[in-house]
Amino acid sequence: MRRLVLLRHGRTEWNDTGRAQGHADVPLDDVGLAQATEVAPHLAALRPVAVWTSDLLRAAQTADAVAAECGLAATRDERIREFDIGPNRVGLTSEEYAERFPDEHAALVAGEIETIPGRETREDVLARFVPALTSYVDALGEGETALVVSHGAALRVAVPAFLGWEGDPGESLGVLANCGWVVLEHSASTWTGGVEQWRLMAWNRIA
Repeated sequence: MRRLVLLRHGRTEWNDTGRAQGHADVPLDDVGLAQATEVAPHLAALRPVAVWTSDLLRAAQTADAVAAECGLAATRDERIREFDIGPNRVGLTSEEYAERFPDEHAALVAGEIETIPGRETREDVLARFVPALTSYVDALGEGETALVVSHGAALRVAVPAFLGWEGDPGESLGVLANCGWVVLEHSASTWTGGVEQWRLMAWNRIA
């Protein structure tokens, strides 16, 4: 059995005030730092052999707290960043975005993401995120666990795609809490005739 644990970063001030972050390098606030400290021993108890993290500050700070508890160093990887939401959305609440950029907001609501300047689509994110996850699990030996620290929206699309689920089922998964984590396991099952495959074992566990 191999195991992959995927953790959303701790809270930022922008999370608390409903401001979109995307690729903005927003640090954890005091609550987020406390969340990272609290979750660290829970994940360290799983004895991960490696920690990979988005290079954005809020994820990297979270990963460093957990990695230190594990006696490891977190490896930064820009492939597991959050969605790039375009320059006009960053730092704004939904209401502010609708007021300042009504055409873009209307396109977002309509699902016409590809028309918004600078905004990544689901396909864009999957093209970088899923190969990253694949490279991590390929490095795992039997019985080993790895930790990945990333972002809520990106994880909601990447996890189903990595598992081979059809369509876009991310919206049917609950929103990950700050420092909520996901557990994937690669093992055999009698339901599949003993064939080994990756399975979702837990979604949005919290300390």
